[in-house]
Amino acid sequence: MNFNKICVLGLGYIGLPTASTFATHGLRVVGVDINSQVVATLQNGDIHIHEPGLRTLVQAAVRSRNLVIRGQPEEADAFVIAVPTPFYDDKRADLSYVISAAESIVPHLRQGNLVVLESTSPPRTTIDVVAPILERSGLRPGVDFFLAYSPERVLPGQILQELIENARVIGGIDRASSEAGRDLYALFVRGEIILTDATTAEMVKLMENTYRDVNIAIANEFSRLAARFNVNIWEAISLANRHPRVNILNPGPGVGGHCISVDPWFLVEAAPDLTTLIRAARKVNDTQPRFVVGLIEKAFSLASSPGLTGKRVAALGLSYKPDVDDLRESPAIEVARMLGEAGAQVSAYEPNKTGACVPGVTTVTALEEAISEADLLLLLVPHTLFKALDPHQVAALTPARMVVDTVNGWKAEAWEAAGFCVFRMGDGKLGC
Repeated sequence: MNFNKICVLGLGYIGLPTASTFATHGLRVVGVDINSQVVATLQNGDIHIHEPGLRTLVQAAVRSRNLVIRGQPEEADAFVIAVPTPFYDDKRADLSYVISAAESIVPHLRQGNLVVLESTSPPRTTIDVVAPILERSGLRPGVDFFLAYSPERVLPGQILQELIENARVIGGIDRASSEAGRDLYALFVRGEIILTDATTAEMVKLMENTYRDVNIAIANEFSRLAARFNVNIWEAISLANRHPRVNILNPGPGVGGHCISVDPWFLVEAAPDLTTLIRAARKVNDTQPRFVVGLIEKAFSLASSPGLTGKRVAALGLSYKPDVDDLRESPAIEVARMLGEAGAQVSAYEPNKTGACVPGVTTVTALEEAISEADLLLLLVPHTLFKALDPHQVAALTPARMVVDTVNGWKAEAWEAAGFCVFRMGDGKLGC
């Protein structure tokens, strides 16, 4: 199948790189977003998200005139839906963005077109939700137009590389739709392209992230056990991982991002009677911020200053993972918010998104501002900037002499030598 013009709906962390990559590979691309501020930002030559190399790619795509930014879709040979799929407070998938995107395509859908859903979705979304909406055009999926699901499988911080090099799974509602999807992505994908059916492709994405969530949950539970038994979990994990068939992941303050912390709930929603383990893992990871707050409370108590009311905490990092600006479902934000609710005075510094806003938390634009009046330094995200800090230089900038490290980002010996009392999550051997 040949493609001259495509329409990408949703210009976030996946849609914008995807649209720009297609454009720099010679296709005419209409990038669509319903957020007028996003549209205006992109039309003015700027970008609204942080991703290494993305600014250069987007500007090249726009300069080539292959990429134009619009607030509404247009007729095209193919439509790619890459909009968010968050969840409601009760953990049910919010498909409103997917539904709206599909509805916006209907007036522009023509015979022979291809529609691809990339948004992570519960099983059967392509068949049971998207297909009936597109049928309102009077065209039949699998007969008059092609319909497929192809999940993104990229890591923030490495999106541009992995978008091209990673294997791509394409699941059509029929074989012809899978092959049409393959023809589209083969324009830039260098990794293997594997064809399957739509629901299997949806399951693959959910399985990948649920597998990681369950493994992080056991690591977090191990960290709790280690604290109780006075064991250094970081040492224990490194020793356990010497077994040729063991690969325990690292614990942390929780699980964030739009994938691992969200996708397992789509399976729980779809089959609550069959997902006991998945639900339990989600509970462990969702309650890990509370465990971190308990560790901070313990640190103050051992320093003969019990309670959190009025305590000044410098929270270092708010993103859900190192060296990105993505705050979605971030456990670091949850920890900071909980500390504020408990009466602590929290100053948070996120170097990749200094304009972040967290209710009950003061966000600052410089490290020195965050730590200048702190009683305790809290490392929540192992940004390269934070890992490289010299503890002796930090000691000269802050009255704090307590450190809580939730990610094993600092060498305890170095910080102790600089006069700090160090508490590390999952390390029962440290403390005042």
